[in-house]
This record gives sequence, C-alpha cells and structure tokens, in this order.
Amino acid sequence: MTEAPVLPPLHMRRNAFDPTSDLREIREADGVRQVLSALGNPVYLITRHEDVKAVLGDHERFSNSRPPGFTLPGAPAMSEEELASARAGNLLGLDPPEHQRLRRMLTAEFTIRRMKRLEPRIVEIVDAQLDAMAAAGPPSDLVADFALPIPSLVICELLGVPYEDRDDFQHRSTLQLDLSLPIAERLALQRQSREYMRGLVARARQDPGEDILGMLIRDHGTELSDDELVGIAGLLLLAGHETTSNMLGLGVLALLRHPDQLAAVRDNPDAVAPAVEELLRWLSIVQNAIPRFTTTEVEVAGVRIPAGELVFASLPAGNRDPNFIDSPDTLDIGRGAPGHLAFGHGVHHCLGAPLARMEMRIASQPCCSASLRWPWRNHSRPCSTGLFTSSTGSNHWR
Repeated sequence: MTEAPVLPPLHMRRNAFDPTSDLREIREADGVRQVLSALGNPVYLITRHEDVKAVLGDHERFSNSRPPGFTLPGAPAMSEEELASARAGNLLGLDPPEHQRLRRMLTAEFTIRRMKRLEPRIVEIVDAQLDAMAAAGPPSDLVADFALPIPSLVICELLGVPYEDRDDFQHRSTLQLDLSLPIAERLALQRQSREYMRGLVARARQDPGEDILGMLIRDHGTELSDDELVGIAGLLLLAGHETTSNMLGLGVLALLRHPDQLAAVRDNPDAVAPAVEELLRWLSIVQNAIPRFTTTEVEVAGVRIPAGELVFASLPAGNRDPNFIDSPDTLDIGRGAPGHLAFGHGVHHCLGAPLARMEMRIASQPCCSASLRWPWRNHSRPCSTGLFTSSTGSNHWR
C-alpha cells in the first residue's frame, strides 16, 4: 500500500549537521522499523551499525534486483527493454556476478597507486581555484567557487567529459537527486543524462582517448555494450562530483563551527587525513538510505522481514551508533573513525573512495590554513531547493 509521501522522509531528516533524533530513537528501541519512503511506499529501515553492515554485506539475501511486479509509486510504465537499458552498467543496481564482471574492469583505475599518480594534478586544480578566489576578492562562495569545481574538473578529466558541459550535467544531477520533484520528471532527466553519455560513448568508440572511457573501449570494447558504457560513465560522472562537492562544502563548514577542531587541523598537517575520516563518519553525506530487496524471509535485530520487501540501510544512523563508536554525536578529528560506513560496505563499497579521500585531503588542508593566505570569516545561509534545503548552503569567505 502506498500513502501520500511526507517530504523529507524520516530517514533523510536532519537537524543541522545531525540526523533526526527519530533515527536514534529507532536504533535504541527496535533497531528496525517500517517507515515511508520519499515515494510513500513502506520500507524496513535498518539503523544499527552492525545490522547495516550485515545487510550491505549479504547480497544473496539482500539484493539489488527488484522482485517481479515491483514498480516505483508514480513512475511511468517502462518496457522490459527500456528497463534493461536503464539498468545496464549501473554498478549500484547490479548483484554479483554481473556486478563483479563490470567492477573488475574499473578497479585498476581507482587503486591507491593510480590515485597517487593523479595527486600532482589535483593539487594544481585546488591551488588554481584558491588563487582564483583570492584574485576575485570577497565575497567568494565556497560551494560554487571551490567545492563544486574541484571534483567536477577531476572527474571530467578522468572520464573524458568536456568541462564546458559541466553546467548542463551539474544542473541535471541536482534535479535528478531532488526528491521534491515527481518521479516521472526525475526519470525523464535520467533519460536525458543517458542520451548525453551516449553521444560521448559514440565519439569515444571512434577515437578512444587516454581516459577511463577510452581505456574501457580499448581494453574491453568487445565485452561491453553501449548501454553498459553509458551506465558506467553516467554513474561515475554523477557520483564523482556530487558527493565529494557536498563533503568539501559541509566539511569546511563543520570545522568552522568547531574552531577547536579547525585549529587542530590547521596546526598539524598530519591531522588532515584522520580528520577527513571523522568528517566522513560524522556527516554521512549519503542521506538517502541504501535500498535492498529481501530474496527470502530474514530476521534483522529480532524483526522478521518477509521475502520481496524493500529494506533501507541507513548510513547516518549506523555511523552515529554508540555501539560502534564512543560519543558518536561528537566531532573528534583525532580518532580517525576507522570502520565507518560513509562509503558503504561489502561488494558495493564505493569504487571511488581512494579518489574521494585524496580530493578531500588535498582540498581541506589549504582551506584550513586559508587564513595564512588571506583574512576571512565565515557566513552561511541556507539555499532553498524545492521542498528541501540544500545540504551545502552558501559559504561566503571575506
């Protein structure tokens, strides 16, 4: 049964940096509870750290594959051919062995060794953005002038996407993720994004470059369909800039709101890497819980869940679980937060995690020491997007 959705849904509500207290109440009481998704359909929400790990680590009982007859409430009818085309190459929506077949083709491009070779170029990009902000003078918007351009430039260069197209794909990405828009409108935007990527794939087929798309075509072109290349590239483009830009904007804002933590990072460059890990845990940028379908009747935290049900694994709730980490609501950059769930868990652990970590480490350090380059103070104002408030807001440096 589908009910009228209440936006934002419970699992995505926040109080400034903190997840809604409802998540804590569920975690402390049942651990699992039926709630409504953003579309109004009932889902089982998983909130405890160990249970979230168990769900995400068990692809046999908790699958990405929709059970027969399942449809998204409000979504227009799609043919089997169109559904297969939209699903192809989308690593987030595939189970092993198909997921592993595609992921293995990409793994070499996201190793720590490969990322280290990219480091000098990322340093150049970060320095160029900071210099441009300083040259332009106050005020500067931390999101528009820094947090968004850096990961966008990096992923465009990695994928072979023309940077001059960034305004279009960033606009589409923002709307695709806006849950206040009707599902039909968001699906139409996804189709537009796939058509854009289809053009890039066609050009890369004819003349593969020295980028990830070119590598996939040279090394695996006969194994991959155009639909799969479109799905892979589209996912990397969206995930490669949206989450990292939000982390950069909110991470700097969080440090500004915690001057003792900011001072600890500013005075000790070695503190930046553990600070990034703690910020990843504390902020949990991916607010929309990770969906899975039960393939059989399961029991989670003593709650029986029938087969064919939709389960949401909440990363923010898991990362704030006191059974996982002491004083979970406290931002403490000294602890490094090993074992957090910000990048997921199991076979779907974020492929681009090494890149995201490196971007955040390189970009955060000069931000924290920005007062050494020019005097500034922080202002933050909410930026409304539909029924929601943008998580990044607008931070003006003066």
